[in-house]
Amino acid sequence: MDEFEIDVLAEPELEDPVLVEGLPGVGHVGKLAAEHILEELDSEPVCRVYSKHFPPQVSVEDGKAELAHAEFHAVETETGPDVVTLTGDHQAQDNAGHYGLTDTFLDVADDLGVERVFALGGVPTGELIEEYDVLGAATTEAFVEELEEAGVEFREDEPAGGIVGVSGLLLGLSERRDLAAACLMGETSGYLVDPKSAQAVLEILQDVIGFEVDFSSLEDRAEEMEEVVRKIQEMEQGNATPSEEDLRYIG
Repeated sequence: MDEFEIDVLAEPELEDPVLVEGLPGVGHVGKLAAEHILEELDSEPVCRVYSKHFPPQVSVEDGKAELAHAEFHAVETETGPDVVTLTGDHQAQDNAGHYGLTDTFLDVADDLGVERVFALGGVPTGELIEEYDVLGAATTEAFVEELEEAGVEFREDEPAGGIVGVSGLLLGLSERRDLAAACLMGETSGYLVDPKSAQAVLEILQDVIGFEVDFSSLEDRAEEMEEVVRKIQEMEQGNATPSEEDLRYIG
């Protein structure tokens, strides 16, 4: 196996496509958002990217094993440009892998004619929150202004420490390719899977790109998480011990 391998599954004809990346990260915000797009809109897998820099494991579903990989899907939208999503269960395990995989992802995006890149993620607050702001970073002033008009906040020196992983490198490496890129980061405690933060990011994204999705399933999952939070608060007060069922959404 080579260091990076691309398996092409389809060659769709896309109209002004934009790339939306949602790989695992803080609160699984980006992953939840990207996967929700796939759940709500018609799509087809375009290619899979395999790498020695992914964890040495396979996923197993109904007894069938699948080597760790990232996957691109072409998504049809009725009101805006086509969307290409990048999703997966893993990021690279080392710095060289992050750079190599991100370059490979951008090579795929270039082959698909992608014109803009949106990386999705979460920014940790360290505490439970009620109002979910979306922070941003972008490669051009014009992109910053566009996102500000949509409600994205650009705060000085935030996120602290910058943006790590594929989401950060998509901005840095896209700029070197003269490809406009932005990162949308939903505020999240950082402790739990956060559907509310994912919805806040998606509400911004659909306004900027121009598509619509239903949020019912995310809202249902958010209610489940609120119940988990309530049980955790009771546990902290010494009133209850969570069961395995209560904790299944944590992580």
